[in-house]
Order: sequence, then C-alpha cells, then structure tokens
Amino acid sequence: MKVSEMKKLLKKAGCRKVREGGNHEIWFSPLTGNEFQVSRHNGQELATGTEKKIRKQSGI
Repeated sequence: MKVSEMKKLLKKAGCRKVREGGNHEIWFSPLTGNEFQVSRHNGQELATGTEKKIRKQSGI
C-alpha cells in the first residue's frame, strides 16, 4: 500500500493531520485518541510492519 492510499483511508476514518515533522506528518485518531506518525513520501510503498502499526494506532 502506498502512503497516499493510507492517508486517504485515515481521512475517511476521521483522522486528521495535526502537524508536520521533518520527514513525517503527525496524525490524530479520534477513534483511539492517539497521535501517530505517517511518512510524507506519498509515492513510497509502506512496509508491512509500518502499515500494521499505523492501522493499530489509528484504530482502522
């Protein structure tokens, strides 16, 4: 899954970008109350472990 596809899923689930870091964006999930990092590189493929971690932290 590409980073841009993950961001679309996050927006659909109600998550929002809080701020931007160096190479990452910090997102907030209202489902879990957690803040988590997502890469800024939209065309890049997410590693399987990274995808699972984002899904777990965001509650999707």
